[in-house]
Amino acid sequence: MRKRRPRIPRQPELNSTALGRIKGAEFFQYTGSYLSMRISLLLLLGSLTMGVGGFIYLEGYSLREAFYMTIITISTVGYTEVRPLSPDGQIFVSFLILLYIGVFTYSVSAFSYYVIQGEFFKQIHLNFLAKKIKELRNHVIICGFGKYGKEIAAHFLAHRVPFVVIERATEEIEAIQKGTARILYIEDDATHDEALVKAGIEHAAALISALPDDAENVFTVLSARQLNPRINIISRARDPKSQRKLMRAGANHVVMPEQIGGFYMATLVSKPGAVEFFSFITNHYGSDIDFEELHYEQLPPACQGSSIRELSLRKASGINIIGFKKGEGEFIVNPEPDVVLVPGSSFILMGNTAQMHALHDYLDHYEKA
Repeated sequence: MRKRRPRIPRQPELNSTALGRIKGAEFFQYTGSYLSMRISLLLLLGSLTMGVGGFIYLEGYSLREAFYMTIITISTVGYTEVRPLSPDGQIFVSFLILLYIGVFTYSVSAFSYYVIQGEFFKQIHLNFLAKKIKELRNHVIICGFGKYGKEIAAHFLAHRVPFVVIERATEEIEAIQKGTARILYIEDDATHDEALVKAGIEHAAALISALPDDAENVFTVLSARQLNPRINIISRARDPKSQRKLMRAGANHVVMPEQIGGFYMATLVSKPGAVEFFSFITNHYGSDIDFEELHYEQLPPACQGSSIRELSLRKASGINIIGFKKGEGEFIVNPEPDVVLVPGSSFILMGNTAQMHALHDYLDHYEKA
């Protein structure tokens, strides 16, 4: 009876894309470890300093003479020496020339890598992004550029809300780079404190953690709350059990997309017209319908303590007050005209773009008056 040969598990095949990623990663690690423009500059300065010091010590040259001799030696131009060299000086010059050959070869390799491989222009681009991000104030930090992160970014671009994206996946970063929209981004892990600091979390107004993993969202929220206790944090969650953990970690709001989607589909059965109307408002950027929250602190001093009837916001701008949020977080839909905005409370407003501009002009007029 013939013996069966042991079956060798079949290894997964690598397509050209995956193979290219592996080769690219290996090459990047090698070049990133050994080729550096900073190291090449340090080597050049080091060889120059060693040459000047050696000529002063061995030959008794002045600083000017030593500098001149070092330059003509490492450049191998062959000009006449300041004075004939001693035997020790000749040996020193020989080693200096050999040393500089190695330094020159390394510097040329590093420069070629940074130019030919695009690292030089990439570094310029990253410095430009870092400068723009550093100038941001009251912006939003989007952690994760997946399907939800892309929708959030599209909404912010349509409404001209300043934001910066933190994403670690190379594919998503390439999608941002190849896109037509100018999006500020940081290629890093959002769970790292350094990435949040680079994104300007100290000056940010809000952070949205849209990472696919609930544990990563918890870490991100926890770090963000420690770095900026006043920031408004909104996090995504997949598991209902993670909602409480995220709130304990410091999230102001936790959104469960699957739960919202299920509610949306169920409501379409009983109230399709109302759902389609709100879908039109939220999904069609050209609908010219906007919502805004007007806090008590945003009112001019002359308007504070006034009722809805006394404010006359609808008469002045055409906007509608559709909600009143109490300081405890409770909402009142379609508040009565006698409702007064008190500290810690806010109005929920709805109107088109022209009406919102008219509202701000109306409030600015009161503030200047």
